[in-house]
Amino acid sequence: MQQNKMAAPCSRMASRSVLQLRTLFIRTALGNMGLRPFSGTSACQATPKTRIVIERARSPWTLMAAVCLQRLPVISADCNPIEKDFREMMQQMEFEKSLLSEHELRLLEDAERLSRKQADDYDSDEEDGHRDQDIVLAQDLEDSWEQRMKKFQPVERIRADVDKDLTSAERCLDDSLLLLAEQEVGGEKMWLLPQTQWQEGETLRQTAERALASLPAAFKATFLGNAPCGVYKYKLPKAARTESTVGRKVFFFKAILSDGGPPAAPNASLLWAKKNELQRYLKPAYMMKVERFIIGV
Repeated sequence: MQQNKMAAPCSRMASRSVLQLRTLFIRTALGNMGLRPFSGTSACQATPKTRIVIERARSPWTLMAAVCLQRLPVISADCNPIEKDFREMMQQMEFEKSLLSEHELRLLEDAERLSRKQADDYDSDEEDGHRDQDIVLAQDLEDSWEQRMKKFQPVERIRADVDKDLTSAERCLDDSLLLLAEQEVGGEKMWLLPQTQWQEGETLRQTAERALASLPAAFKATFLGNAPCGVYKYKLPKAARTESTVGRKVFFFKAILSDGGPPAAPNASLLWAKKNELQRYLKPAYMMKVERFIIGV
């Protein structure tokens, strides 16, 4: 009787397949170790859930890159009253402490020679070294230099016809200029630094370079580094918002105009503005961010 009771479990074990025995053994071992058995079905079911979480974690802010293109001053700026007084003081100090130049020494020699000629005891043998040469006095040289100076006409610093042309990069040569572009944001046209949307696979600097290259005029510029110099965040109008797009984050990159720029194009939506003219075109919040990194030279 006991033999039959012991043989029953063995017969049930023998009737099971090898795969079932392997599964039973793994479950028993994991249960003794306090581990949860691995389920391939649960892993497959977790993948769509993970994708949903990632999609929900995507930022509703669109990344943008803008270029702050400046044209540096071409000529020196006018001195203010304090600078003029300081310059005159330094010139006076330099004049008082300086030695006589070769031209001033020559003036003294010519004056002494003329005084000897006018004296009663003048001896012409002293001028034997200069008898065969045409004597040119230093005063005669000064007169010729003065005549040449009168013929020289310097270029005017203030050019009313050019300085009023906002589309020309040759205006206001004694001041720095900033390039602005008229672009559409949320169905509204406004003046901004040239910007464009970031594309996957490119750096933000490459996006800024593409924004500059997309303008109707070709500009040669030197970018100052790979890191942005500022960022501006704004929300789109309610009519332009969607579930996936709420606003934009604009990263600014600084660049310097390498040449004089292309000729003026009156029909192009571009203009060159001085720092004190930006308030006419830029929004107050936008201008507050831009003023922080504009080079004032």
